[in-house]
Amino acid sequence: MPLDFRNLNTFWASLIAETLYRLGLTTAIICPGSRSTPLTVAFAAHPNIDAIPILDERSASFFALGIAKRTHTPVAIICTSGTAGANFYPAVIEATESRVPLLIFTADRPPELRHCHAGQAIDQLKLYGNYPNWQTELAIPAVEMGMLRYLRQTIIHSWERSRFPTPGVVHLNCPFRDPLAPIIQPEIQQLFENFKVDHFFDGVTNSHSIFTFPSLSLPSQWLFKQRGIIIAGVAHPKDAQKYCQAIANLAQFLNYPVLAEALSPVRNFAHFNPNLITTYDLMLRNQELAQNLVPDIVIQIGDFPTSKELRSWLKTIEPEHWIIEPSPENIDPLHNQTSYLRIEIEQLKLDTIKTQPKQPNNLFWLKQWQEIEHKARQTINKTLISVNFFLESKISWLLPQILSKGTPIFIANSMSVRNAEFFWQRNSNQIIPYCNRGANGIDGTLSTALGMAYQAKSSVMLTGDLALIHDINGFLINHKFQGHLTIILINNNGGGIFEMLPISQFNPPFEEFFATPQSLDFSQLCQTYKVFYKKVTDWQQLKQLLNPLPHQGIRLLEIQTNRKKDALWLNNELNRLANNLI
Repeated sequence: MPLDFRNLNTFWASLIAETLYRLGLTTAIICPGSRSTPLTVAFAAHPNIDAIPILDERSASFFALGIAKRTHTPVAIICTSGTAGANFYPAVIEATESRVPLLIFTADRPPELRHCHAGQAIDQLKLYGNYPNWQTELAIPAVEMGMLRYLRQTIIHSWERSRFPTPGVVHLNCPFRDPLAPIIQPEIQQLFENFKVDHFFDGVTNSHSIFTFPSLSLPSQWLFKQRGIIIAGVAHPKDAQKYCQAIANLAQFLNYPVLAEALSPVRNFAHFNPNLITTYDLMLRNQELAQNLVPDIVIQIGDFPTSKELRSWLKTIEPEHWIIEPSPENIDPLHNQTSYLRIEIEQLKLDTIKTQPKQPNNLFWLKQWQEIEHKARQTINKTLISVNFFLESKISWLLPQILSKGTPIFIANSMSVRNAEFFWQRNSNQIIPYCNRGANGIDGTLSTALGMAYQAKSSVMLTGDLALIHDINGFLINHKFQGHLTIILINNNGGGIFEMLPISQFNPPFEEFFATPQSLDFSQLCQTYKVFYKKVTDWQQLKQLLNPLPHQGIRLLEIQTNRKKDALWLNNELNRLANNLI
């Protein structure tokens, strides 16, 4: 029986769990606490929901984020009253900014125990400000059929609002009176002796709401723009292959180059796309090239890329700018003359165009980009092949050559993502990249990667030491973790990204207050959390450790690098490589 009739609270909570299961919920992350007991019991007992207990609320919420990011399905997160829910806040912000569906249930004291200094009672209404797509407080559990129908429909609406029109967060504050434990109340059992479960849930299915996007034809003005570029930005599409093929189809139809961010799967489906450009950041560092490659039109798909060079160039030239984005969000931080096609790229129809425009100039334009890309790629390869010492930048260059087909990889923020942007090579290994680029913070890096890898194909995480340490409690998931994650830890004992900023020339206070070295022994840390540890000693060993990957468990591979030496190499080489493109 999916519903728990032992008392009013257990019935109310089990109705929530069963409604969500019928809508398509598969996973619930549960943090310990007393006030949330009815919800914990209901989700933990449900035979078709994977209920995962996690001690640390911040880690739990990012773990849920990682699962939802990969599956594109809402994940439920449950916590007790008080400050527990406040620890979800960083993940709420990231989920909203990166458009990932989450359902947050914060248990609460009933109204009579608020604002009177009762324990674990804070103001939880609108706890997350304006970040949720929708938020409400549920009624106190009640037995009337009208109230049960209200609960069912509110949960259905919550599920829909977490997915449409923009995926994001829904917050439900859930007050409960005693008894919180599943103590039997005979009078409640009697009230529901004839409750017709199937009738009550009739029509509540995972196809209860169907969201579709209309197909649209290519805007006619695109056909007459000979110098155009397509930007494939940060994206986590449901079907990476279809997504990359749709971008390739558009690029080949228009004869436009595709400037693909490392955090887009497009770089890893290069066999689809002969128009692929990965070295645009280098090209645009060369002022002569930047002036010669000015487009008439820019078509952006996905969030804007990491490259500051690309951003400043587009801001300077102010081209006609189109963004293909199904949500109603404004995702243009440059505030260009921007128009939107509010569809998925897969819905863009090319077959309605009978003939392509005359295009000799298009072909010449495309060939310019391709020739520079080829030269830049050859120069980068030659440079990095010769690097024998452990260099942070070489790791991002090497990974697409090593990882097996279809490997999911989570790339941490700060220097990891920037090195990927500079050096991640085009390849046909169909590697699937993930990241937390919504708010661009290092919160929850480890936990999100573990969520991405949970019950998935053997996965990889690329991170610096500070990003890992900031979320070290994520390792508490180890004993419940299903799947495999290899963590490639670049340990340069501090924040390498700050070495790239002007403040690095001012020490003090630079080293203590910006680089913030922690000097941790990661072998001892892994021993504490029962995580496999290995220090990598050379490039060949790294290759052997990454292909094939294990099938189970968490593994940390530490690569020690020199923070200041890496920063100096990167600054010098980016400038040298850019200057040699002409």
